[in-house]
Order: sequence, then structure tokens, then C-alpha cells
Amino acid sequence: MAAIIGDYAHTLDAKGRLFIPAKLRDELGSVFYVTVSPEECLRVYSSESWDRLMEKLKALPYSKQQGLRPLFAKAARCELDAQGRINLPQNLRDFAELKKDVAIVGAGNHAEIWDAGKWTRVMTSEATPENIAAMMEEFEF
Repeated sequence: MAAIIGDYAHTLDAKGRLFIPAKLRDELGSVFYVTVSPEECLRVYSSESWDRLMEKLKALPYSKQQGLRPLFAKAARCELDAQGRINLPQNLRDFAELKKDVAIVGAGNHAEIWDAGKWTRVMTSEATPENIAAMMEEFEF
């Protein structure tokens, strides 16, 4: 699987449907999983990535599996409609405080769905030359 990359601005419609950009659909497939994140956004995993996550979960001791319950309890299996949209369940929209304007962002092995205003604030604080240089040095780019 190629890296999931890019930054796309879209809107949720009144029914909670969100258009998924064609470039991301190519990487995620027609069925994928959306769940909560440690940040104020949602994470989107392809079926393949989700299956790998499930395999890792099976290998964990039960006490560690319990800590991941929210990740799975809040997860939704999403399928693209004919227009390339998914229906985001209300509980996930509430978690990430998604109202209308959203950013769909590639994050390597998954995508993220952010409230557009929050995403702008994250990028303003993280996408500085100093932070990028420090990251490149840390990862020896």
C-alpha cells in the first residue's frame, strides 16, 4: 500500500455525509474503518490496515486490549456511496466536533478527518521550518 498523503478541504452535508477525495479512495478502497484518535480528530484505516491492527490486538494481553476498547467501540465500517461519500455516524462527528467544514489529511498509514479550524491551528503550530527541520533530523532525512 502506498502512503496516504495530501490535505483536502470538504464539507459535511446535513445528513453527515462526507465526500472522500478520489486520490484517498484509491488508497483506502471502497470499504474502510473510521474511529477515534488520541487527538481531536478521526482516524481512517483501509480494510487492510484495519486487519493488521486487529492482528496486533489479538497478540496483546487482555489487560492491554481493555485499554483499546474505545477505539473499537466507537469505530464504524464505512462504505462509499455512488457519489464517493461516506456517512459519518453522529457519535464520531461529536467526538471530533465536526460541524460543516472539514479537512481530510493523509497521515502515512491512515487518513485523518479534522474540523477545518482545528486543522488550521495544528498546521500553524506544527508546520514551521524549525519543527520540520527537527523532525527531519530526528528521522535522519
